[in-house]
Amino acid sequence: MTRLYPEIEPYDHGMLDVGDGHLVYWEVCGNPGGKPAVTLHGGPGTGCSTGLRRYFDPAKYRVVLFDQRGCGRSTPHAGEPEADLSANTTDHLIADMERLREHLGIEKWLLFGGSWGSVLALVYAERHPDRVSEMVLMGLATGRRSETDLLTRGLGGVFPEAWAKFRDGVPEADRDGDLAAAYLKLLMDPDPAVHGKAAAGWCAWEDAIIPTSPPYKSFESPKFRLAFARLVTHYWSQGSFLDEGVVLREAGKLAHIPAVLAEGSLDLGNLIGTPWELAHAWPGSELVVIDEVGHSTQDEPMREVLIGATDRFAS
Repeated sequence: MTRLYPEIEPYDHGMLDVGDGHLVYWEVCGNPGGKPAVTLHGGPGTGCSTGLRRYFDPAKYRVVLFDQRGCGRSTPHAGEPEADLSANTTDHLIADMERLREHLGIEKWLLFGGSWGSVLALVYAERHPDRVSEMVLMGLATGRRSETDLLTRGLGGVFPEAWAKFRDGVPEADRDGDLAAAYLKLLMDPDPAVHGKAAAGWCAWEDAIIPTSPPYKSFESPKFRLAFARLVTHYWSQGSFLDEGVVLREAGKLAHIPAVLAEGSLDLGNLIGTPWELAHAWPGSELVVIDEVGHSTQDEPMREVLIGATDRFAS
């Protein structure tokens, strides 16, 4: 079996002032003189977890983790009653990464991310290719509306009962439109009964469309549910704050960056072909499709690929 590396604690951490009233939590683990790597969590809005530290050999890597704006230990938190999301966009997150890299004195780093984290990694690398040494991505996405439309509406025929409950969680007049935007209106309502019910409904659908994994334990927290649902709907209703298809169009900029792209064969995001389109557009990338694995890093075969990649790139 491929085991995760042992649990480790950060040797340094802090809160970085990134402007707009936001403080971003960061931590560094492993070897202070090791190869720099940064982990990009999913969501948007999950926050970084201690498990992300364990995909890297702590003797060889200097591993940076941070909570993106509005979630985890970063402040202000999107789960607060009157959250303001106006200064929370993809451009802001990319700028935060650059500010953190400079703050830590890192010239280049390996990017490690999944799901939304893979979108953020791809955008960062296309805008700052000289700052990226390698990339290890899983649960592949590129931020296209076609991908988020699949998740909010296209999978309705796959999970009809769960989708009917999800759709009926918004007013009847909004059910044929952008469901992310409709949920966002409810989630930003100041009435706790309104935004609490919307957050629970959104997160129930998120669990339903990943049937290969157990329910996400963090969704048990009302504050986490609210922050997560607000951030996801904020980004999805705005097309991830990206020009449609720009990540695939500009993937040629990554040709010099070694990469492993890991995708579970049962990940429902595959239904519109994103992993294959990305690998085709990115010369030199290595796409690894893992049988009988879904949208998760917890399955043993997925761990084997991810840890194999970081071990390979350690030198």
